[in-house]
Amino acid sequence: MMQDERLLVVSAHAADFVWRAGGTIAKYVKNGAQVHLVVLSVGVRGESNDLWKAPDQTAEHVKEIRTAESRKAAGILGVKNIEFWDMEDYPLRFSEKQEEDMVRRIREIRPTAIITHDRRDVLNPDHNAVHEFVFRCSVESNSAGVITPGLKATSQMQLYGFEPHQTELSGYVPGIFVDITESYPQKVEAMECFKAQGHLIEYYKQRAFMRGNHARRLSGRKDCQYAESFARVFPQVASGLA
Repeated sequence: MMQDERLLVVSAHAADFVWRAGGTIAKYVKNGAQVHLVVLSVGVRGESNDLWKAPDQTAEHVKEIRTAESRKAAGILGVKNIEFWDMEDYPLRFSEKQEEDMVRRIREIRPTAIITHDRRDVLNPDHNAVHEFVFRCSVESNSAGVITPGLKATSQMQLYGFEPHQTELSGYVPGIFVDITESYPQKVEAMECFKAQGHLIEYYKQRAFMRGNHARRLSGRKDCQYAESFARVFPQVASGLA
């Protein structure tokens, strides 16, 4: 049951969690799950090209706009637990302290699943760096010898990777499809918050429609109109094949 689930979503930039998992996030929130969102960077340097076309634009103003957009989008999806790490992007580089902080957050939240970037995005090394960072921290959080005062080690949680924008070029293979038909309108509304990346809105509408087609074909669920896909990092463990 979704009300028993705890999701941790780690997004490299301000809008990544919306493009790639907005429908899934909204669905889980709507059905009673706890969803925690970490936005590592709002993407001032590499994700805000349209904003930089304004005369006399400044990094501080771009950061204000992108943070407000991200916060508004998260609210539309129903997310109340959101934190901004205020990192500089392009490139994203992680310190030992940030690694310790992520291990601590994983042990505090104790997620049943983590959603973040997949292991390879051919045109965005920030996304690749975040995958390696989150994967590493998730494994460290399971290790009793990695000491976080006052917090116990976790058990291995599922780890899912966002579908990258350049899907085929990145060698991405879906491992699971999530039916987002009920939350698709929220995803669209949240996507429309991002004025600096408006060109992506129609793309991700089409992607949700296409993945819905795939999900219907694989499941026989005729009412599945829209879906999101994720890669699986670890195999599923079940009592049988069905």
